[in-house]
Amino acid sequence: MSKYNVAVLGPIPRDHITTHRGEVIEKYGCATHTAIGLAKLLGDSGTVFPVSHVRKKDEKAIKEILAEYPNINADHITSDQDQGDVISLKFVDQNNRLERQTGFMNPIIPEDIEHLLHCDVFVCVPITDYEIPLETLKYIKENSKGTLIFDAHGPTNTVTVTGDRLIKFWIDRDQWLPYIDVLKMNLEESKCCWFEKEYAPESLVHINDENTDHLPTFAQHALNHGIKSLIVTLDSKGGAVFFKEEGEVKQEIVKSIRVEHVVDTTGCGDSFAGGLGFGLLENPTDYAKATKYANALGAQRTQGRDFSVFKSKKETDQMILDNYGNI
Repeated sequence: MSKYNVAVLGPIPRDHITTHRGEVIEKYGCATHTAIGLAKLLGDSGTVFPVSHVRKKDEKAIKEILAEYPNINADHITSDQDQGDVISLKFVDQNNRLERQTGFMNPIIPEDIEHLLHCDVFVCVPITDYEIPLETLKYIKENSKGTLIFDAHGPTNTVTVTGDRLIKFWIDRDQWLPYIDVLKMNLEESKCCWFEKEYAPESLVHINDENTDHLPTFAQHALNHGIKSLIVTLDSKGGAVFFKEEGEVKQEIVKSIRVEHVVDTTGCGDSFAGGLGFGLLENPTDYAKATKYANALGAQRTQGRDFSVFKSKKETDQMILDNYGNI
């Protein structure tokens, strides 16, 4: 297999997590899940380049964690401005949590990735709306042939002056779509991306239902505006994968991989994005196959508190075969 190069853009927050069982976990999150999950899958067939800005007090510890993986190049993790995300998560149940943010990464700008334009895939995993600006996506699309995967968690979440992290409508969505190849999100985020022309004040309530009726229309709109695939995770129901085939919008549901005991769901979305990145390396248009790898990494992430949960390609392929019957 030829050597692959994958860039992972996003914060590496210092996380303080209280699980739904009351357990307390402190670790570095977000892009670390994406990068390490990818590194385990790639083995000696490729290199992962995480791109992030962190606090000076965290840089050494982060790079020591990543140094355990010989195919991760951490040269693009910097602390020059001493700015990095610091996050507190308190889970009220297995999937829902209260969030506060008390530290803020300086945005990843084109200069941060000017030496990574050779990468085959760019996996962007922002968690707040300022971390990967539109100008950076434009720069990648205009200067690289790599596939660009973007997690909508970033532009659909913001932080207030009291540190509360809240979801919001992605109002300028259509300005971003032409510069994204694969747009990934969960169901709640999809409802932040597809909104009415005008609302009655009483109809603006918190999004908490599981209705998916809007997805085909949203997918049609997004695919018509430049993306190649929309992938929406539906928790235990799996992932809804939308793409065009001979000009027509197609939808596939890729069932989830069931796990018996969930330890920690933090980072599942970031791991899912890493699986997408790996799956699209060999075949950039087989979105259903990539989603199987994404589901596998997301399931692995739930199985423990540290990064030892991630498996090799051989082990992950077996996991996929056991659950889907094929890869």
